[in-house]
This record gives sequence, structure tokens and C-alpha cells, in this order.
Amino acid sequence: MSFWMILYIAWVIWLGNYWWLLGLIVIFDWHITRKVNWMFWKKQYKEGEKHNVWLDWLDAIVFAVIVVTFINMFFFQAFKIPSSSMESSLYTGDHLFVSKVAYGPKVPETPLTVPFTHNVIFGKESYSTLIHNDYRRLKGRRNVERGDYVVFNFPHGDTVLSRFPSEDYYAWVRNAGRDYAIANGGPLKVRPVDKEDHYVKRCVAVPGDTLEVRDGLVWIDGVQQEVYPGIQLTYRVTTTGQRINSKNLEKLGLNLGELYFDGDLPGYPAMPLTAQMLEEVKGYSSVASVEPNLDVFPPDYPDSYLSLFPFTEDTRWTRDNYGPLWIPEKGVTVDLTISNLPLYERLITSYEKHELKVKDGKIFIDGEETTSYTFAQDYYFMMGDNRHNSLDSRYWGFVPEDHIVGRPSLIWLSTDASRKFPHNIRWRRFFKIV
Repeated sequence: MSFWMILYIAWVIWLGNYWWLLGLIVIFDWHITRKVNWMFWKKQYKEGEKHNVWLDWLDAIVFAVIVVTFINMFFFQAFKIPSSSMESSLYTGDHLFVSKVAYGPKVPETPLTVPFTHNVIFGKESYSTLIHNDYRRLKGRRNVERGDYVVFNFPHGDTVLSRFPSEDYYAWVRNAGRDYAIANGGPLKVRPVDKEDHYVKRCVAVPGDTLEVRDGLVWIDGVQQEVYPGIQLTYRVTTTGQRINSKNLEKLGLNLGELYFDGDLPGYPAMPLTAQMLEEVKGYSSVASVEPNLDVFPPDYPDSYLSLFPFTEDTRWTRDNYGPLWIPEKGVTVDLTISNLPLYERLITSYEKHELKVKDGKIFIDGEETTSYTFAQDYYFMMGDNRHNSLDSRYWGFVPEDHIVGRPSLIWLSTDASRKFPHNIRWRRFFKIV
């Protein structure tokens, strides 16, 4: 009993809510006094009595639900990579264990949730907002650092189109108008932060950094950042007329299902390649030329200024030449002007819950005229390693600290949806440390 009491006390100290010390009464009664049958669903068998298989299965299921739910809340959670935005680092179909201890687990804001679901079950919301806690994060091993893979709640996922839940509602509104978005994709669903969809990207800038993207490469405070092995851009690969041998492309790790050959070019208009893959492709005898698809102003469709944060033409930014942009930091005060307000408006209103209005060229926050603002939390800038096929912070802006979920730690399964079993199993990625 002493072991469980010490373990429980350590958890309460970590949680920081000492009302939970009352749980020691439960542990004491369970082991010593035994006045209450805490496992009321479990049948107590007499010696020699035949076991009821169904009750035994119920006991095992209840125990598993309680233990796994507790582990998911505070330690690790399973996550599946849904798209190719992180290739060639993390692949579509990679199943990950995400460590919540890395940055500190968030205390559940909406704890009333159907076990083993995130936000939807059978097409319906799988949680209730009857109980809603304020944001609080327990102490983790460290803070988010540049270069980390990070799982977070999608910042624009607070409002969702019921018919197209995986798409960005705010992008619909900017490009087609709110009425059109609701009429064609609605009705709308509003979700709390911890029930917004999970995304995974690489953190490229932390609070206080000044970020710039030059020709697809990230610079922080005027210093070019490391080009990680999995980072890839798309290239216009012109061939001598024929396709590149598919076996060679598979060896490179390319997803043939997403690779398009244009006979009129002839070649591949947008082949995603890492630096190492680029050198190999240049060496193929059937390749005539390779040119990077770098976007300059004005950006090509669909990357118009309405697609790129902060959604104003004045910046003249593109996906490959972006910034400079300062990343907001907790406690830092910035001057607010009409020209820089698009950078911070959503932070002030949606993430930090203030009322903001502009009247006669003046800015009012919570009814008071102001020319400055002090940030209440830290923010981050995330980008996918598949730089030309990733909807990331370039398209929806900063990631608030209260949206951070955890850090991928282990790939325990990886499958390729474009291939049939057993060839769809990526055995070499099993139990790979991330």
C-alpha cells in the first residue's frame, strides 16, 4: 500500500491540485478497511465457483479503459499521420506515440469524452462541454525548441464546416464569403481548444524569434537554419521524353500515387525532393534538367495573398519568400497600428479572448482606446518538411502555447495506403525513434 500511496502523492504534487489528496482515503480503504466495493462491477467468486466469462471480460474492459484513458491524458497518446505534409521525415500512415510529458500535459479542458475518441464518433461530437476547465499545463521536461516535431491542436479548428470538417473554415470565408461557406459546407460546429483536430509539423521559430523564408529556406534572426535531411521542395524535372523508371522513384521514397508525369513537358512538373534525392535525380540519364519551383510575388494560384497569413497584399510575401515576421512572446508589449493589426488581431480576440474594434482609424480593446498590446502567452511558427505541400503557419499563422499537445517519440506502425497487404507494411519504420 505504501508504494501506491507514494506514487499517488507524487502524481497529486505534479497535478498541483491538492484536493486530490482525498483520494488517499480510497487507497487506504481499498487495501486496509475494505468498507467500500470500489470495483462494484466485478463479481466476487466463492471458492470453486465457476467464473462468468462475460463479467470477466467486462472487468478487463473497464480496467483497460481507465488505465489507457489515464495514460492518454497525462503521458502518451497514439496519433496517425493523416497527410504528406511532413514527408520525407514523417510519412502518411505512420502511427506515432506522442509524449505529453515532453512539454507537460494539459489538464483536460473538456474531460467528459467518449473513451478512445478525440472529437467525433459515428459522425457526432464525442464529448460534452458540460464541464469545462480553464487551460493549465503541468510541468514538462522542457520547452518547445526550434527543430522539434510538435503535435498541436489546429489553431483554425475552433470553427468547423460539418460537411468538410478537415478543411479550413476561415479560408473558405476569405475566398468565398461566410454565407457561401455556411450554405455549402455548414452547419458550423464550434469546438474547444483541446477538441480541435491534431496537426503535426516542425517548429521553425519560437517566441521572440524573427523568422524569414528565403527561396524556401528558413532564416532566424538573420542566420540560416539547419536544413534537416527530410526537408523537401518540389522541382520541375524535365526528361528526354520518357518517364523515370518507377523502381528508381520508389527507391528514392517517392509516393508514386502523388507523382504526376506531364507528357507535354515532358517530365514531372512538381517532384518533391530532399537535397540528397535531388542529387540522385540529376544523375539519371533520362533527366534533361531540374529546376526548383520557387514562388515569387505575385504568388501563383492558389497561394494568393488571401491564402497566406496575414492575408494582406501589402506584405508581398509568398510561400518561398516569407517575412520577416516577429514571433510573439509572453509578457512582451508591441505597438499596435492599423497596418500591423492583421498580424495580431486573431491572437488578441480568439486566443486571448479580448474584444477588439477599429473605429475612425483608432483601435479599441475591451472598450478602451489603445496603441499597444502585451501578449499573455507564447506563440510558435510551424512548417511542414514537405514545404510545397503543407498547410502550415504560412497559411494560418501562429500556434498558441495552449494549443501544444506533445512531441512525437516513437513510430510503432507504418502503412502505405497506396499498396496492398503485405507490401503496404513499411517494416523498416517499425519502432523507430523520432
